[in-house]
Amino acid sequence: MEPSDLAGMALIAAAGPEEALAFIRAGVSSSPVLEVEMTSLLSEAGTARWPGLADALGRWRPRLPSLAPERDMGVMERLGGGLLIPEDPQWPPALDDLQLNAPIALWMRGQLPRIPEQRRCIALVGSRDSTSYGANVTGELASSLVQRGFTVVSGGAYGIDANAHRGALAAAAGGGASPSTLAVMAGGLDRFYPPGNEGLLRAIAEQGALVAEVPPGTNPTRYRFLQRNRLIAALCEVTVVVEARWRSGALNTAHHAEGLSRSVGAVPGSVYSANSAGCHRLLREGAAVCVTDAAEIAELAGSAGNNLAQEPDAATALHDGLGVEDLLLLDALPLRSATSAEKLSVVAGLGMATVLAGLGRLELMGLARRATNGWQRGAV
Repeated sequence: MEPSDLAGMALIAAAGPEEALAFIRAGVSSSPVLEVEMTSLLSEAGTARWPGLADALGRWRPRLPSLAPERDMGVMERLGGGLLIPEDPQWPPALDDLQLNAPIALWMRGQLPRIPEQRRCIALVGSRDSTSYGANVTGELASSLVQRGFTVVSGGAYGIDANAHRGALAAAAGGGASPSTLAVMAGGLDRFYPPGNEGLLRAIAEQGALVAEVPPGTNPTRYRFLQRNRLIAALCEVTVVVEARWRSGALNTAHHAEGLSRSVGAVPGSVYSANSAGCHRLLREGAAVCVTDAAEIAELAGSAGNNLAQEPDAATALHDGLGVEDLLLLDALPLRSATSAEKLSVVAGLGMATVLAGLGRLELMGLARRATNGWQRGAV
């Protein structure tokens, strides 16, 4: 079945996955009992009329000879991946919000044992033909979000997607969130697509994970690209559109997020830039909130970054007392690994004397601590 084939999802919901496959293989032309139950499920999902079970069987049965689950599992095992199904404890509950549109299963490739929980994931999406402005903003947002403890989710494509992943990976090298980034793909995970991003996608697989709802060997198509957007939106607490043309596919992701009652942000651009027309459209229609930095995105997510177990009011009270220089220094401090005062000076854009004085103040407040090889974010 193609992703989000509602008739197929209704059949699985009515009969269960194993029984659904057995029924398709059985060769019968229809089942009145199943058809009534499927019609009810489709009606609840908003599909008032559908061609019927016989029509759906005509779509599915020609694909039966090409089914080779053992082969597909073998391919993914050799690549260090596997299959995640809704019955697994690692299945992300955020996907349940898709209801009948939820995927049958997820193929995963990488070092990630489970997908981070929804409140830790932020989607950064946008045009494939991004401008230098969009690329720079995306990289900065991704890096800062990872330093705040979030995982950046995108689609692995050229442009904004690629810059989001690169910014997240760069921040991870300095001690940010783990995993720093996750790529949701439209085709099978046995090959990297697009080919020009092979090095990037390989790095994501080594440090995080690639995810797809289609098996190995499946070609990415326009339909599958549009369908995977719902997964990006569902997995994330906030979806941010950095750059998008008037009819960009990134707007599709934003609309999915809005339909799932997720927060949507849009980065403003020049009124003369066609690449920001879609963002301005979201803002004008009230579908998105204007965001300009990682702090505003974190505010939309409703958490204080990595301190997700801490009461937000307590964190806010601590940070409200900090000056601009101390806030810049705090944002530059890595969450897990340690870094030197010299590197903090470069990242925060502060002089060494200011950095050393600020580290002393942050240490007294419990917001920074000395490690054997430098400084890192405190536990407060």
